[in-house]
Amino acid sequence: MAPRGHRHQAREIALQALFLLESDPEQDPPAVLDYLSVEAQATAPTSAFARELVEGVLAHRQELDGTIREASTNWSLEQMGKVDRMVLRIAIYEISFARNVPVRAAINESIELAKTYGEADSGRFVNGILGRVASTA
Repeated sequence: MAPRGHRHQAREIALQALFLLESDPEQDPPAVLDYLSVEAQATAPTSAFARELVEGVLAHRQELDGTIREASTNWSLEQMGKVDRMVLRIAIYEISFARNVPVRAAINESIELAKTYGEADSGRFVNGILGRVASTA
């Protein structure tokens, strides 16, 4: 199996950090990121990209959640699986705000994260939402 790129690992760290921070909002985001980066043996560029993603998602959470609500026809934000919600926030941040990766790459990476960490239908669900978001971006 070929090693995954540093951006993929950074997205995994960001997903884990956002999941933990939503579960326990009292935690310090930089401390959570530092811990997860050390656990993952992440390189400095990987840690920096994970930090950019987490800080971006936290800074734009209201707009990201609004975009998710607009794109989701059958599920409220609160009904979505927690992993799906975090994956969508990261991807939409990358598509709408960061714009430092091609839209298709952000979507493909998000589908992979959803398949790995979410429920059985998470990949399809995330793909559907992000397809709607990308068509209006």
